[in-house]
Amino acid sequence: MRFDTKNIRGIAALSTALVLCAISGQARAQFSGNVALTSDYVWRGSSQTRADPALQGGFKYAHDSGFYASIWGSGVKFAPDNGARSEFDLAAGWSGKVSPDWALDLYLLRYQYPSANARLNWNELNASATWRDNYWLALGHSDNAMASAMRGTYVLLGARAPISAQWRLEASVARYLLDGRYADSYSHGALGLVWAFKAPFEARLTLHATDGAARRLFPGMAGSRAEFALQAAF
Repeated sequence: MRFDTKNIRGIAALSTALVLCAISGQARAQFSGNVALTSDYVWRGSSQTRADPALQGGFKYAHDSGFYASIWGSGVKFAPDNGARSEFDLAAGWSGKVSPDWALDLYLLRYQYPSANARLNWNELNASATWRDNYWLALGHSDNAMASAMRGTYVLLGARAPISAQWRLEASVARYLLDGRYADSYSHGALGLVWAFKAPFEARLTLHATDGAARRLFPGMAGSRAEFALQAAF
């Protein structure tokens, strides 16, 4: 979706409606959050902080009906410098079980960069299907991918494998299908090891890799890299 006033009003109205719905049924709602300190903020295969550390955190308010609203934020530092120092992701959607083995998550996502001196803000429609809590397919689509005024569709397959009560492996492969007038489509993958050493804290080591198309699109920000994070959910 392109950046315009109608889109912003629509997102604001939807977010407000979801929050009001949650407030009206506080006994049937759940508030949760997360915080992380990471050595590098890697988004879809490329660093958003020029390989510098970032503090991240988010909050989610969910109703028993499945509707929710959330906000997540991180520090950013792009190359070339465009003034952006923070990113806020605003989401409104629905998630829930559709069968004993399957769960769906459908939401509208807004990427917001308050301090940027360029037009970086954009919207994306997202959907994911999860099987038995350990395997998932995620899709994202925008007519203004990465604020380029071009279409982009993101496809990701992911899996997690418990090793023990404290250890698990996580892996994903993804393809970002971009309008050829903007950039070549690219692929990336990730392999992570997570140690849940003391609830609610976890340590995570993730290895990232991208193809040559990603390195051309994000020079110096894509390619092979390692990311270490300490995170907690509450």
